[in-house]
Amino acid sequence: MLLDRLSTLSHPHRMDVFRLLMRRCPDAVPAGEIVDALRLKPSTASTYLSALTSAGVITQRREATRLLYTVNLDAVRDVVGGLFLDCCRGRADLCPPQIAEIMQSLRPQQDSKFNVLFVCTGNSARSIFAETILRDVAGDRFVAYSAGTENRSELNPFALEVLQAQGHDVSPLQSKNIGVFQAAAAPAMEFVFTDSDRAANEECLTWTGQPVSGHWGLPDPVKATGTDAEKRLAFHQTYGALHNRISAFTALSFDLLDRRSLQENIDKIGADIPPTK
Repeated sequence: MLLDRLSTLSHPHRMDVFRLLMRRCPDAVPAGEIVDALRLKPSTASTYLSALTSAGVITQRREATRLLYTVNLDAVRDVVGGLFLDCCRGRADLCPPQIAEIMQSLRPQQDSKFNVLFVCTGNSARSIFAETILRDVAGDRFVAYSAGTENRSELNPFALEVLQAQGHDVSPLQSKNIGVFQAAAAPAMEFVFTDSDRAANEECLTWTGQPVSGHWGLPDPVKATGTDAEKRLAFHQTYGALHNRISAFTALSFDLLDRRSLQENIDKIGADIPPTK
């Protein structure tokens, strides 16, 4: 089974599909979106998805007329564990230092703060909401940042209106490109969250320190149509969803959870499943 799965993942384009689904975890992604994100022919994507499904590293389910695909995390753990136990014979000293650090428990030092980055496409609404909420809900334990994968310079006026209505100070906020946080002098992140599907679909960036990542995809309220009242409702709903997720995140027992447990809880929060604290 291990060799079959490794053989399936060794194909570069099948690996591209697998990486995309890993970035979108815990979401179930429609086949059509995979085709668009990776610029594949539908027939080619179908072949890759079929091979990955047969190997058990992803799962498939039907929803009406759509086929949805999700990473099989249990199978991925088996692959990683199999490599360690079968190839390395369980020799922890053979692992690179970075792997050993990742496997250690994530425990904060007294009086330290975690750096958290929220990423969406334009950094005009969703990630701005998340940055502001975390700053005001738990600024004593977290330093919140946000950025966009596209170059935009203006914050959405409806987003600012909602934040002010909720009593937040919007004066420190500004739209930023993710490149700001890739510079050598940028702060190291302990957590990186994507708030939009488009941001999560893009190739993973390299982050110093291997932060814990989470995909908390939400519809973009900027794309809401209709009257101003209907648009405002979309922004309020997005704000409420992020407030609920961030409240659940900050309630986690960071001093008790190891990295795997922490990742599992963050995935549950992204899927709107109550975490185990």
